[in-house]
Amino acid sequence: MDSLLLTPAAITQSTPEQLALSGDWTARGLGAIGQQLDELSVSARLAMVVDGSRIVALDTAGAWVMQKLLRSLRGEAGVVRVSDLRPEFAGLLEVVGPQPVDQGVPAVSKRASTLEHLGRSAEAAAAQAIALLGFVGEIALAFAGCVTRPARLRWRPILYNLRSAGFDALPIVGLLSFLLGIVVAYQGADQLRQYGTNIFIADLVGLSMLREFAPLITAIIIAGRSGSAYAAQIGTMSVTEEIDALRTLGMAPLDILVLPKILALLIALPLLTVFADVLGVFGGMLMARAQLAVGFGEFLDRFVKAVSVTAYLIGICKAPVFAIIIAVIGCFQGLRTRGGADSVGRQTTRSVVQSTFLVIVADALFSVVFSALDL
Repeated sequence: MDSLLLTPAAITQSTPEQLALSGDWTARGLGAIGQQLDELSVSARLAMVVDGSRIVALDTAGAWVMQKLLRSLRGEAGVVRVSDLRPEFAGLLEVVGPQPVDQGVPAVSKRASTLEHLGRSAEAAAAQAIALLGFVGEIALAFAGCVTRPARLRWRPILYNLRSAGFDALPIVGLLSFLLGIVVAYQGADQLRQYGTNIFIADLVGLSMLREFAPLITAIIIAGRSGSAYAAQIGTMSVTEEIDALRTLGMAPLDILVLPKILALLIALPLLTVFADVLGVFGGMLMARAQLAVGFGEFLDRFVKAVSVTAYLIGICKAPVFAIIIAVIGCFQGLRTRGGADSVGRQTTRSVVQSTFLVIVADALFSVVFSALDL
């Protein structure tokens, strides 16, 4: 009974520029369509119109044949427009093979204007800032839960991160701080020698290293070393669905992955800053002796008078803030990883760039605040 109601698919060419499709463009109605496709006569013209108003039914097989017809017509005639096709048929045609259906000219990608690009970038930055703020709130709640229930703290991950982010970073931090102290003393030596104020090299090296350079260079090193490692580790776990597995087992990823890293870096970074202070001042002492003939004893006598405990503590108090910035940004970008290995690399790069930028901004804000407080 159904075969009696079936209207075979047909192609009617009234003029060289017009085709009309009719009947059931389904798997059962396409029996004779192959011969009709072979008999089509298409010449190179500017445009061709395909009328789809008389199509009764369409399935994926018919849509595939219709897409094949349209591709061949575009190859011969150039521009082809399908008109009066029912919306559900047009949707199926797009699913089978996306092609411009109702347009008489080829689709041209519109290049975003500079203002549009700026607006989209600002929107993305605002969305990421809001997400980061929410992440900080989640960390605060998790930390409050660990304070009320200390048994939730996982000491083994904290000690492991303390070793990897602290002890293992001693060589690179010490070497760069030592070289930075040498550079600061070397650059100031010529100027001090001109005015006969060689002894003030202790003021220059001491204040610059303890207040600014040591905490800043240590934070930048840790951002590139440990912050990137946090993002890569958590990002890889996100890609391999290990974090989802933790949630399935009822284990909070923040308690296992994020809080131990933050707490370990809060301990490690101030200690690394003290280590950088010592090596930086020692490098300056060596250069002062070599370039300005200022002995170790003279240098230390002037150093104690020039550098107060306040100046030393100003540099140390920056370290916990820098540690929070580095750890939070690294873990945040790691948890935002989606997709594959490419996304892991992208989020790792973002964590290093953003944490370094925010550390420098925080250091500038510290300078403004300390200047206002006369410190």
